[in-house]
Amino acid sequence: MSEQKPLAPGEAWRAVAACFLSSWALLARRRVHLPTQRVGTRFRFADGTSARVYRETRLGSGLARHPCTLVVVFRLRLVHGPGHALFRAESLLNTPLFVGFPGFTSKLWLAHDEDGRYRGLYEWDGPQRAEHYARSLWRVLALVSVPGSIGYTVLPGLRRDDVLADPGPVEGAARDDAPGWWRVTAGTRP
Repeated sequence: MSEQKPLAPGEAWRAVAACFLSSWALLARRRVHLPTQRVGTRFRFADGTSARVYRETRLGSGLARHPCTLVVVFRLRLVHGPGHALFRAESLLNTPLFVGFPGFTSKLWLAHDEDGRYRGLYEWDGPQRAEHYARSLWRVLALVSVPGSIGYTVLPGLRRDDVLADPGPVEGAARDDAPGWWRVTAGTRP
């Protein structure tokens, strides 16, 4: 994984615009699904926090040919108390900002944790595509996030659902200097 920073503004906004256009075609063809099986599941992370799945978005089968897990984190600026429920409801409108990116297969949307951080747990087709998305998304998130709160981790070769079922293989992929905000340690169904 390269140094964590956003793409150059022009490159990032072109990628987001192309994604937005592709998303409408996917939505029109009914390729985007909102399964409910994982909604309500609470995941615990190595940093001691936990967060609940409030939505899942899947493209087609949701399975990648060259899988990788992508975890994105951010803390919203000016959102507190009841504002979190409003954000969760409104966030469905953000779907066209990611489903049209090349390589997207599925996303679990996690509500804010005890530190006010939101996470997205994705399965992506190809680690380079996942990183390109994360670095493009950074420009969008920077508009609404606390400075310095945006981060991501790409775990090549690991399916998201396998990582969630058995976090053991992630230990080998973990960087020694990485904080535990992205590392799932357990999941509890409602």
